[in-house]
Amino acid sequence: MALSFPRDYRPRLVPETQEQAIKEIKDTFQRILSEELHLRRVTAPLFVLSGTGINDDLSGVERAVSFPVKDMGGARAEVVQSLAKWKRIKLGAYQIAPGYGLYTDMNAIRADEELDNIHSLYVDQWDWERTIRPEERNVAFLKEIVRKIYDVLLRVEQAVYRAHPHITPVLPDDIVFVHAEELLREYPGLSPKERENEAARKYGAVFIIGIGAPLSDGRKHDDRAPDYDDWITPNEEGFAGLNGDLILWNPVLESAYEISSMGIRVTPESLEKQLRASGKYDERKGLKYHRMLLGGELPLSIGGGIGQSRLCMFFLRCAHIGEVQASIWPEEMREACRQHNIELK
Repeated sequence: MALSFPRDYRPRLVPETQEQAIKEIKDTFQRILSEELHLRRVTAPLFVLSGTGINDDLSGVERAVSFPVKDMGGARAEVVQSLAKWKRIKLGAYQIAPGYGLYTDMNAIRADEELDNIHSLYVDQWDWERTIRPEERNVAFLKEIVRKIYDVLLRVEQAVYRAHPHITPVLPDDIVFVHAEELLREYPGLSPKERENEAARKYGAVFIIGIGAPLSDGRKHDDRAPDYDDWITPNEEGFAGLNGDLILWNPVLESAYEISSMGIRVTPESLEKQLRASGKYDERKGLKYHRMLLGGELPLSIGGGIGQSRLCMFFLRCAHIGEVQASIWPEEMREACRQHNIELK
């Protein structure tokens, strides 16, 4: 339980006003995002059946919360951890044309999460997915989509400022793109998280490309499951990967702050390569989702998740995610936060 306590911290809004501000941020963001990316809202599942390969294992080690279903002979269901695979299946089922897509409210429970200022057992995010054409599977198109999302962030920040003028904007006008390998070369003596911190401090907003594949030092910048983002395909800039993380500089916590993980999704060929590289090919090739993808039944797509509580926490200059969402916290964390003017819901 690692916590950071900003010096002389005071909430920017009283609780009643903050609840209304949270609603305004969420309503505004999803409306503008759907307009910019041509997305339509769909209803998402809270759980899926185990053994289908549809649930995400994130970095590959997190356990899903599961339970037996009495009326299905004790078959086990799992609370979703994210909806990257489910969304792609829905793109195909709804026959959504290239250039258009869907988004949904994803609610998850991540029992293995290490709780701190920005990590909770409860995860709420906008999960989105958009059908693409073969010629759009490149870094240039990835950057185009990231810029659209970043423009939504800028517009929402301005809306917060208009409603609450004492919360002044901090985001730079433009986001900077850098590959994880370039960060390694610039900061060879730092860990990946330390490199993220330096890049976010330097640029204010940065998109780090290439999350999941080993870098030149033999290590990954961070783990990524092998079956949704494409992190193995060589790109036109001379590196590997068509995915990345959108990271902001958080002025309250004075640290890098991940808002979104996203990317162009795997093809049947890159899925097989990533499964083999991860040692999971034999284990997963027969699962429902993987059979569909390897069989060419799913559309090409790009997608990601954008943290709802994280977004609200950032725009309202909160010090802890528990100020903007209801979850459960260790009593010692509640007390430590209380002593620093941080009230957890």
